[in-house]
Amino acid sequence: MQRNVQRVWISKQAHDRLQRELATLRRWCLAAIDGADEDRADDIHRWQARIQEIHDLLVDVTVGQDPPDDGIAEPGMVLTIRYDDTGEVETFLLGLRGTEPGDLEVYSVQSPLGAALEGARPGERRTYAMPNGAQLTVTLLRAVPYGMHTGAA
Repeated sequence: MQRNVQRVWISKQAHDRLQRELATLRRWCLAAIDGADEDRADDIHRWQARIQEIHDLLVDVTVGQDPPDDGIAEPGMVLTIRYDDTGEVETFLLGLRGTEPGDLEVYSVQSPLGAALEGARPGERRTYAMPNGAQLTVTLLRAVPYGMHTGAA
């Protein structure tokens, strides 16, 4: 059976942070299991669930390889959008939720907004449905690779 998995993008810093967390959780689990500490059963179960979650996140990731600087919205790009109904402007990373690099909000391509914007070019308007059913229209103002977003104005 072939897996149909979309590769996702995360920053090198986020990847390193997840690797460190994974190593720490594994050490904690092994120490608790080796110590046969039955009082830690809930902790062990929670740690094992997080270990699996991190493992699943890291299976199909592209780490820190910036996409081409072609202005097209895709994972690894920092997008600046305008909400057409309010004029509000937002900048965020299109990447993997749960791996926020600290300086930006992250939306995944599985989110309604991320899915709507994937493949958009500057100036394109895209509409997406909110969880409550409301339709929002946004305009992509710019898309730059994550590694270049701080120097771009």
